[in-house]
Amino acid sequence: MQKVIDAIIVAFDRYMPEPFAFGVLMTLVAMVLTWGATEAQPVEVVVAWGDGLSMLLPFITQVCLTIMFAFALAHLGPVPKYLNRLASIPRTSTAAYAFCAVFTGVVCLVCWPLGTILGGLMAKEVALSCRARGIDVHYPLLGGAAFSGFVVWHMGYTASAPLLVATAGNPMESMLGGLIPVSQTIMSTNNLLAIVATLTVVALVATRLEPDQKAPITDEIAAGTGMLEADVETTPRRPGFAGYIENARWPSTVMGLLLFGYVGYWFLTNGIQLDLNLVNWSFLALCLVLSRSAREFSDVLMNGGRAVIPTLLQYPLYAGIMGIMLNTGLIADLANVFAQVGTAETLPLIAFFSGGFINLFIPSGGAQWAVQGPAFLEAARTLGTDPELIVMGVAYGDQWTNIIHPFVIIPLLIMTGRRANQVLPFSFIMFVAATVPLAGALYLAAVL
Repeated sequence: MQKVIDAIIVAFDRYMPEPFAFGVLMTLVAMVLTWGATEAQPVEVVVAWGDGLSMLLPFITQVCLTIMFAFALAHLGPVPKYLNRLASIPRTSTAAYAFCAVFTGVVCLVCWPLGTILGGLMAKEVALSCRARGIDVHYPLLGGAAFSGFVVWHMGYTASAPLLVATAGNPMESMLGGLIPVSQTIMSTNNLLAIVATLTVVALVATRLEPDQKAPITDEIAAGTGMLEADVETTPRRPGFAGYIENARWPSTVMGLLLFGYVGYWFLTNGIQLDLNLVNWSFLALCLVLSRSAREFSDVLMNGGRAVIPTLLQYPLYAGIMGIMLNTGLIADLANVFAQVGTAETLPLIAFFSGGFINLFIPSGGAQWAVQGPAFLEAARTLGTDPELIVMGVAYGDQWTNIIHPFVIIPLLIMTGRRANQVLPFSFIMFVAATVPLAGALYLAAVL
């Protein structure tokens, strides 16, 4: 195992570019692939790419707000103390790796946007806690274990595809012949058992990957952005009314309570459903209530603002790739090819593996289902496969390759201060291991 780990680490260090360079490379690959596999001319491919660059702007704004608010929440009120207490739970290095994987997995199941953010923060706090207690740990492995917990996000409460097909008026309702309730997808016994099996496998594998050479957290990284102690500027308080409003607690508290009221009203009128906007407003409300003043909240956000720059830089690249593959019809063609080679029992597995492949180019669960779903649902109707298995097959594939994607890992890298080629070798091994419970659950559900 040690030789395998060393070989994978060397391979990633030699061949894995950093996220932005990887995004540029994937853009060029998508262009060449589309040019060769479709009738689109080079100019049409470039135009499709340019038209796609702005496709994700609303989503980019939502993700940036999520990163900033999650960062702020981890630095306000009693939250840092609670996270520090959680970080002190592992008593050995192997327990620390398993804990980080399970922690991220549980967070993702409740709300996927927070998975890599809080997972990265927890990996850092666990590393600091272990160092303070004299426990030697491998910090990049802690980050890899935390990132690997993200492999179950599309099986949880904020899963894109299962929630979409359960919502009235969704684009595929007529093709499905109605709605597919969550009791048949994310709340099914098969999916719940698959969650337990997948997280168990990932956590156990994480405990076996510790290199002989330890790599503890450094002082430079410990003092960086992800640390749970806010570096709030201590400028003198201004006199008069301005100083009072800036430093009084009640204005931010009132604003937070108003936001809580709005979120509660939304749930009352729309049911228990989450989207990124509701997640952001909920976290903003929590931040405002926990803040001692508007000034404190602003200072903490200024520190967290540094964390969104890589997101702003790289997300448009993948929006451009989506534009290429959607606007030229390449993804629809690929999905049709995959769907035509299956049987009633194997079609969910084909949806799973093809979903993992397509996710490398379109790392968005909702967008991927929109382009992959119709072809596979039509094949399922012809072959007699239950449509809910197709939904979960695409969902499983999407989350499966997320844990080896340099784009998805960006928030965790920001929080841990590590580079992609230091963390991804470990998550790659857990990606391979996760194939067994995920694909096994789909196959058993299809044949039983």
